[in-house]
This record gives sequence, structure tokens and C-alpha cells, in this order.
Amino acid sequence: MPQAIPQLDMFAQGPPGVAPRPRGPEPVAPAEVPSKVHEWAASLPPEVHLGTSSWSFPGWAGLVYGRKYTRERLAKDGLAAYAKHPLMRTVGLDRGYYAPLKVDDYIRYSEVLPPDFRMLIKAHEHCTLPRFPSHPRYGNVRGRANDRFLNAAYATSAVVEPALLGLGEHLGPILFQFSPTDIELFGGANRFADRLHEFFSNMPKGPLYAVELRNAPLLTRRYAAALRDTGVCHCINIYPGMPSATDQALIGRIDEGPAVVMRWMLHDDLTYEQARAAYDPFDRIVDDDPDTRRELASLIGAAAGRGQEAFVIVNNKAEGCSPLSVARLAGLLSSGITFE
Repeated sequence: MPQAIPQLDMFAQGPPGVAPRPRGPEPVAPAEVPSKVHEWAASLPPEVHLGTSSWSFPGWAGLVYGRKYTRERLAKDGLAAYAKHPLMRTVGLDRGYYAPLKVDDYIRYSEVLPPDFRMLIKAHEHCTLPRFPSHPRYGNVRGRANDRFLNAAYATSAVVEPALLGLGEHLGPILFQFSPTDIELFGGANRFADRLHEFFSNMPKGPLYAVELRNAPLLTRRYAAALRDTGVCHCINIYPGMPSATDQALIGRIDEGPAVVMRWMLHDDLTYEQARAAYDPFDRIVDDDPDTRRELASLIGAAAGRGQEAFVIVNNKAEGCSPLSVARLAGLLSSGITFE
């Protein structure tokens, strides 16, 4: 008589007597959000993409994630759960600022994102530093002039091409952040504007580019004209020392840009280090800022009324907890801003 074939246990990984294959960790679970949040999300125009700066914060348990996970686990596996939150339609990816990402890195992110999700990425800092700071992390090049500064060939190969290939339809704005710098290293405000014009004139067409300034004197009419002529957005950023969001919108002529990009970064009275110490673990609003919220909501509503896409990134260090800041912003948009 033929030997009976062992029946597989429906709950096992293999036949009886064979050690089951080890299972990977369970997926990061998304949080259950209140019905009101779903209503706010449904009321937002599809052109409005709200989100946070990164996603790897254990303090967001119950807000974005179903329970508390380690920072390392969230950094590796949390994006899929983050993207299931009804209000989160974008996210800021800061990693690329410190070192260029590979195509495979972007593909791993893209694979877990829904179709309407757009990721804002930062360009490598070598694109935006005229001189390397005198900081130990810059090693042998610290203090030296940077020949990759506003070098379109380098930005294309190191930033744009990997992002396009890896993210595809999920690629949102590519942000060029100019950190606080002695503006004479740029050759002054006018020379800076002219160099931006030359740089973006030589960049690949198609992606959405945005420029974020951290030096208010660089925000000039000449700068705005350079961006407008090359189809680039000025990124409105809420950051100490920068003009108000409304003033940036007026000077930067955001109504004439291809999209509206905003980053609500830091409370006006604090440094990043002070904000981190005051707000960690980023699970609640500590410094409520309704004036900034209303100002941003008004600009977002106006952009939506013009049919512009709007990308709005909120940092934990703006009020203490960026998911709650996003929710309050969405609630304000839903109840108090018209899109006609």
C-alpha cells in the first residue's frame, strides 16, 4: 500500500515534524482614528497633500500607529502604516539631505504607498552648500569651497534620476534647502538669484522643484523672478528669522508657481535643540500656534481655489506633535476655508 502523504496543518509553515520557517515581524499597525478625522480627510480637495516631516516617532502611538514601536522599527517598517492615515497624503524624507539615496531605497518606499501619495524629498546638501562648514562630520573637506554647489550635472545624477526611477508617480517636490549661511558666500543676494536661474535652467524638466531659504535677505524680487522663469516653487517655511508665511507668499509670487510648497518647521522662540527637549516624545500639542495655522490654512485654501497642488509638511517642533498639528489644520480647512 502506498505510504500516506502527511496532511499539512493549516496553521503550520510545513508538514508535521518539520520545523516551521521563522516568520518575520508583524506589520506595523495603523491607529484607529476618529470618524471626524475621516470626515476632514474626505472634505480636502485632492490637490491638497498634508503630512509630517518623517514618520519614525514612537510617541505617535494611538495617533498614527496602533501601538508603541521603537524608532528603529518605525524608520524601517512604519511608512506603510503612516500612509494609511486618512490625512497623510505626503511626507518629508530628510535622509537624502545628508547622503544621496539609491534607486533601491526609493523603490522600497514606493512599494508601500497608495497611488495618490506624494513624497517630498530633500536634495543632497552638496547641492546647496557654497562652502563646507567647519564641522567634524565633513572630514577633510570642512572649510573648503564646494565644487558641487548648484552643479546641475551632480544634482541630476545624484538626486533627480534615482528619485524619478525609484519613486515614479509617488515623487512630489524635490526640495533644495539653503541652510543659514553668510550670504556673501553666495556672492550676495543678486548673484545668488542669478545662479539659481542658471542652475534650474539646466535641470531636467518634469519634476517639481522647490527652494527653501533660511536667510531672509535672499528672498528678493530677483530671486522670485528667477524661480518663476524656470518653473520652480518658493517653499514657504515657518522658521525663526524668516518673514511671515503671507509675506513669503507675496514676495515669492507663489500664486504664479507650478504648485504651493510649505514647511511648518519650528516655533519662533526656540532652537531645534530646545524644541526637542521641550516636546519629546512628540505626543501632544505643547505650544499651540493658532495664528500660524490660520495663516497657512488661508494660503492653502487660496491655492486650492486656483487649482494648484499644495504640499504642506509639518514638523514636530512646530507645536509639539505634527500629526495633531496636521489634524487641527485639516479641521480648520474643513470648517473655515472655502475652495472656490
